[in-house]
Amino acid sequence: MALTRDFKHTVVSRVKKDPAFAQALLDEALTLLLNGDPATAKLILRDLVNATIGFESLAEKVHKPSKSLHRMLSRSGNPTLENFSAVLGAIRKTLHVDVRTVVSPATA
Repeated sequence: MALTRDFKHTVVSRVKKDPAFAQALLDEALTLLLNGDPATAKLILRDLVNATIGFESLAEKVHKPSKSLHRMLSRSGNPTLENFSAVLGAIRKTLHVDVRTVVSPATA
């Protein structure tokens, strides 16, 4: 059986090599959130935090315990909008990106 690389290590490696990939993960998380799939959005954000800022640094930036942030970004986590917004803001600043929504016309 061929050895495979752990998914989380692959994400971390790719984010470090390709800033556009990190932006794409953030975009996907926001799209999922806006389209009614917050559970998957939180998991993508969790991977993005692990690959970029790290939970300890994130905790310092948003003034929340890292353990609470881990719970918030778990599938069953239930962050407040204020906490979720703080996490997104910290990730956005870490990636040095602006978030812009693109609204496509509804199709009939």
